[in-house]
Amino acid sequence: MAISILNNIASLTAQNQLSVTQANLNKTLFQLSSGSRINSGADDAAGLAIADGLHANVTALTQSAQNANSGVGSLQVADGSLAQVTQLLNRAVTLATESSNGTVSNSQRVALQAEYAQITAEIDRIGSKTNYNGTAVFTNTSTSIFLSDGGSNSTIGVTTNALSSASLGLVAGTVTQTVPAVSAVGHIDFSGTGPAAADAIVVGATTYTFQAAAASTGGSSTTGVVQETGSATVAATNLANAINFTGGTVGTDYGSGGAANATFTAVASGTDVTITAITAGTGGNAATLTTTNTNGNVALTATAGGAAAVTTHPNLTNVLLTAADAQATLGLINSAIASVASLRGTIGANINRLQAASNVISNQTQNLTAAEDGIRAADIPSVVANLSRFTILNQSGISALAQANSAQQSILTLLR
Repeated sequence: MAISILNNIASLTAQNQLSVTQANLNKTLFQLSSGSRINSGADDAAGLAIADGLHANVTALTQSAQNANSGVGSLQVADGSLAQVTQLLNRAVTLATESSNGTVSNSQRVALQAEYAQITAEIDRIGSKTNYNGTAVFTNTSTSIFLSDGGSNSTIGVTTNALSSASLGLVAGTVTQTVPAVSAVGHIDFSGTGPAAADAIVVGATTYTFQAAAASTGGSSTTGVVQETGSATVAATNLANAINFTGGTVGTDYGSGGAANATFTAVASGTDVTITAITAGTGGNAATLTTTNTNGNVALTATAGGAAAVTTHPNLTNVLLTAADAQATLGLINSAIASVASLRGTIGANINRLQAASNVISNQTQNLTAAEDGIRAADIPSVVANLSRFTILNQSGISALAQANSAQQSILTLLR
């Protein structure tokens, strides 16, 4: 190989290698100082995109957990306020019970009424003035708790309802009270071996005929076919399924060409079938059951007990000034206590739901953070090993470059 003084190839090689080593050393020092494996897009473009996406998810979930906790806080304020309302109502029960006693004079009832009036006023104040973060707690408007992971969004609506003595029914005047209509109920009882083949039972407008094996094409909208097997229990089950046209095996236990009874539903229990009118009240729901009973194993009880809805308009005073008024007011107070208890139950269920959502979000945050950390975070033991390696290479590179630069000076000895 010729000896040249125009270019120092060894020096160039040493410079290039030293430049690479110093770049790696700088990158290692950056990773060690930041704790992150990815400090720029050039370090790992795909990894950076994934890690940033995961970080966005974690950020959204963290705020969503705070949203849920804020919702829990608002509901807990409402629950605490309702607990105080319950205490006030319990005191009202004491006052109304005392005022109802015949040994209390009307002049004494005035004092009881004065305290009761303060109780209702305080309930009104609690309902109108209780707030959370400047927002009224008791309102009929649903509050939406927004939850998101940065990709999909959802809301949980919570409602506390308006609160006042009037909303709890503690009002004077004429009110409307309604007792719902009641459906008529009848019974079909089987005994012994149950109905015989060709026996029939008319339920409403539909006749159900027993036979040894229900034809797959048997039955229609007005006539049903039911299998009898010599068992009262099986007969009861098959008849109930035929009346409802559901359950069992259609085409075997009862005819497949039928339909659900238009007037009654049925429930089998042992050898008894209880039929209940679909229409509540008295109009069109009562029926006299008829049967063709050849072996005496069928007993029928006509449907009865149906009642129409009843609406009354009692005049309520909501005062404790007489024994009679106090007794009527006591009923209102007890109803108010039940209403508050029901509302607290609803609020408690909403609190549990929000807490469950928060727990799920916390679990998501934990796992997404771990996934991001696995991509973004530097492996410190590996980085420290690289630091030692590149530090030594840097020092040896500098030494090699110095040697390469001084090597060509030996050519001068040829000129002596």
